[in-house]
Amino acid sequence: MKLAMLGTGKIVQDALLALREVPEITVDSVFARPQSRAKAEKLAAEWQIPHVYTDMQNLLASDCVVYVGLANHVHVPYAELALRGGHDVIMEKPFAPCGRDVAAVRALAKKQGRLIIEAVTPFFLPNFAVIREALPKLGRIRAVQANYSQYSSRYDAYREGTVLPAFDPARFGGALYDINIYNLNLIIALFGKPQEARYTANCGFNGIDTSGVATLRYKDFFATAVGAKDSASPGFFTVQGEDGWLRVDGAPNELPSVTVAQGGSTKTFRENRYAHRMVHEFQAFARLFAERDAQTIDEHLAISQAVMETVDALHVDAALPFPEMN
Repeated sequence: MKLAMLGTGKIVQDALLALREVPEITVDSVFARPQSRAKAEKLAAEWQIPHVYTDMQNLLASDCVVYVGLANHVHVPYAELALRGGHDVIMEKPFAPCGRDVAAVRALAKKQGRLIIEAVTPFFLPNFAVIREALPKLGRIRAVQANYSQYSSRYDAYREGTVLPAFDPARFGGALYDINIYNLNLIIALFGKPQEARYTANCGFNGIDTSGVATLRYKDFFATAVGAKDSASPGFFTVQGEDGWLRVDGAPNELPSVTVAQGGSTKTFRENRYAHRMVHEFQAFARLFAERDAQTIDEHLAISQAVMETVDALHVDAALPFPEMN
């Protein structure tokens, strides 16, 4: 499987680190806007990537799977270009600005006979399978909590009045679309789309949410998801049931360990096989695309759509200043 990387930012560089441990995938090219060509050429030289493109039409003449690692607000247009050009796509999170866009891209992929999947790391980690297997043993669920809080490297600039994409409403920045997406994906993948979703946010001078708490209402319980880019704390994910509990100690996008307490015993699992959180997902993508496993991929897309439909409700509830999505 050959991969074309769209973008030169931190997430692309992180992906390149992980891909060193995935021999099933080779990185064939990197794409950047013309004004960022020097940065793309430097990245290509550092990672021995054969081709650099600043014109998407030239890239689309290749036979690569396209990895969309660009800013949030341009995920959809570039994915649509790739799908229409006959390419499979790996989409970095968040998949799209809204649930309606996820549905439209899913429909386009089906029409074009191509595959697209969102790169949400927890789903492909062995410790996620541990969580799924443990849930039925916990009895009726009564409380779920997730916290992913990480002081952003761009927050100091924001405090000084400089708005970089990570805190730009026009580019769908902020805590909800970035860091809290992992919490929401975990909760919704395990329990489905909530009946009600509310969002209480700390907002900066331009109205963007620098941190916030999403409260999701289910039939038997509430789930809370805390995401912060303006402060830090240890990450965790907990599920409390009438017959037991489980706890993830660590960031919800890494799931480094899972402790399960049930029936008088407590056991901690550390099943992830790689230090880098993205290795397992790229291994899975290589297999899913090679096998043309549309059913499994569509199951993941259904989660992506439910998550972004929930985000729609959250950002409306908090009146966040994102662009109109007609």
